[in-house]
Amino acid sequence: MATRIVLLRAVNVGGATLPMAELRALATELGATDVATYIASGNLVADVPGDPAAFDRALEKAVEERFGFARDVISRTRQQVQAALEAHPFDVVEPKFSYVSFLTGEPTADALATAETYETIDDRWQVIGTEMHIRYADGPGRPQMKGDSIGRALGVAGTARNLNTVKKLIDLADR
Repeated sequence: MATRIVLLRAVNVGGATLPMAELRALATELGATDVATYIASGNLVADVPGDPAAFDRALEKAVEERFGFARDVISRTRQQVQAALEAHPFDVVEPKFSYVSFLTGEPTADALATAETYETIDDRWQVIGTEMHIRYADGPGRPQMKGDSIGRALGVAGTARNLNTVKKLIDLADR
């Protein structure tokens, strides 16, 4: 079994309620062990059986079957999440204003070129591999850039966590 940091996209927003106790139970039913969650936004750390991508797809299916909504599941190893944290290309003035968005794949060069046409004012973003790094000048509640438009242009789904959460997930994986 391999320890994975498993992230569900858009959980407990917009009516997509998924209690973390239920998420832990689903993961356990799928064979995961040493299961832990962090805050109610779809963060799971667990030892998962077999192919991690197969586990992610099985968890997506289980969430949809049990709760009636589809959500992307994106997972990384502890080392991959640590590398993403270390690669964050922006000065961190306030960790809760800086994010890593873990993507389902690497955007194409054409998609990146299109996304780069959107105005960001003082907000910043950069894709490094399968992660999009973001720094909001005034915080995520007052974005200057049109993140949804940029995300659509990239053509790959992602789920973002602020740097405080990323660090906590790494700590949980070290337990």
